[in-house]
Amino acid sequence: MRSVKFVLLSLACAGALLAADTFVGTWKLNSAKTKYKTGMPPKEQMLTYTEEGGELHIMAKGTSSDGKTVTNHFTVPTSGGKAKIIESPYDGISVKNTSANQRETSFSKAGKVVYTAKSKLSADGKTMTIAVKGNNSFGQSVDGSNVYEKQ
Repeated sequence: MRSVKFVLLSLACAGALLAADTFVGTWKLNSAKTKYKTGMPPKEQMLTYTEEGGELHIMAKGTSSDGKTVTNHFTVPTSGGKAKIIESPYDGISVKNTSANQRETSFSKAGKVVYTAKSKLSADGKTMTIAVKGNNSFGQSVDGSNVYEKQ
């Protein structure tokens, strides 16, 4: 009986680990690998993804190319959908999960999508590339790829 309980408990724990969002963790911008066609990339940026009770908490903090502080903080259901904004220069954010290792985030102002971020994890889960396009939080037109490394 004890071994049956142990096996069931082990399976429950393994299931919880497998259910964890693949983006969870802390990610630091690698400026040397970040490339832009239009506009300027952030000078520095740290992304933090945490999962709690079916919600994904996403915090982006950093410094723009001209030294201004940039913060985006929101929660979204792990399955994707409309985000609850905690702090952001945007008035609407939504997330669409396209696969376990890819997602698209849309940022809106006055009901219109003005900025998109398409995130993709590497096969080993240690690198995240985010293709960004549109008007950043300061209204500057950007088109490029930010590369982040898991900390």
